[in-house]
Amino acid sequence: MAPRKRPETRKAPEMVLRSRSRRSRSPGELEPEAKKLCVKGPGSSRRFDSDCLWEGLASRQVPPRCRSIVRALHHHKLGRTAWPSLQQALQQSFLHSLASYRIFQKAAPFDRRATSLAWHPTHPSTLAVGSKGGDIMLWNLSIKDKPTFIKGIGAGGSITGLKFNPLNTNQFFTSSMEGTTRLQDFKGNTLQVYTNYGTCNFWFCSLDVSAESRVVVTGDNVGHVVLLNMDGKEVWNLRMHKKKVTHVALNPCCDWFLATASVDQTVKIWDLRQVKGKSSFLYSLPHRHPVNAAHFSPDGAQLLTTDQKSEIRIYSASQWDCPPSLIPHPHRHFQHLTPIKASWHPRYNLIVVGRYPDPNFKSCTPYELRTIDMFDGSSGKLMHQLYDPESSGIISLNEFNSMGDTLASVMGYHILIWSQEEAGKRK
Repeated sequence: MAPRKRPETRKAPEMVLRSRSRRSRSPGELEPEAKKLCVKGPGSSRRFDSDCLWEGLASRQVPPRCRSIVRALHHHKLGRTAWPSLQQALQQSFLHSLASYRIFQKAAPFDRRATSLAWHPTHPSTLAVGSKGGDIMLWNLSIKDKPTFIKGIGAGGSITGLKFNPLNTNQFFTSSMEGTTRLQDFKGNTLQVYTNYGTCNFWFCSLDVSAESRVVVTGDNVGHVVLLNMDGKEVWNLRMHKKKVTHVALNPCCDWFLATASVDQTVKIWDLRQVKGKSSFLYSLPHRHPVNAAHFSPDGAQLLTTDQKSEIRIYSASQWDCPPSLIPHPHRHFQHLTPIKASWHPRYNLIVVGRYPDPNFKSCTPYELRTIDMFDGSSGKLMHQLYDPESSGIISLNEFNSMGDTLASVMGYHILIWSQEEAGKRK
């Protein structure tokens, strides 16, 4: 009798997982990477865990992604690699570099918690930070000189919005609980007051500026949004929300496109050329909870919103009113904590946000860490977590500089500067 042949067995595809340094990860500390994420697309509702996601990718037999930047650039030059593939290769390389990110500078200059953060648009080593007491620190990380410190009024002077003047980057705009929106220089001199309520009952909560249209937009604590020219002339002042406007953002590619977020649980999108009243919005995007922020992506094609509970949403420019991509994430609101706001990486389709572990959150694990989380803006997948055991507080604000290689974080009274270990030593 001929020997029976054994059935052929197909070898399971091997998956290469991103390694982390010993310092950035210890046993039982970081939560598992195989956490469940809910990702919704237009007209559908899907729930993935990491296992089924990897199986789905393996079943498609997608060719391995080029991991060499030099090779990817060479293939792109020869026409063998499309631009999206090149972007993916660059993004993947950046994600691998995050394993070597460390805190290389740290400061605690304020007597109250930090409330706002802005990088200089043309000097990637210069940072401005505002505090609850109205103090402002201008910090040039490339020099060892003491940072410039501008004293505020103390209680009631909280800096709620901070933007460098795109027409003169030696100046910056601020909105504050003092009831003003103003333009200041680096010495702290007030160059122009754009709005002033003159009372502690009303104040401004956010602002944004457009260089091309030369306008300033700011929102207040009772739902009003004010549009002004750069010369200070008011264009309109309308009540666009029923409650406090927590955030205003102009689209970086179409600066007549405005997004406003509010604690009335809505985000609204407006065309500044057609605003006639509170009902003249283009889209109203309802949320389950009050909303802390609404940020357009650097290419203007997506809108990122952060609520005050456990949802991060990503809306698409082609279908603003369709069901968004949804990322469950714990970042609940607390009165004495600077509101947590997710932000975009300036060069890659990545989202960065601080984690505030919540025992009522579905995927919460025991002793969960207060990490900085990086999500893929397309899939909603958790890509990396930053953590320093010596700075283990709740991190409310995170912003990458214009080069995308240095991260500034706000943790209570502290400002943390993250960069690659070797780069940090050089700085």
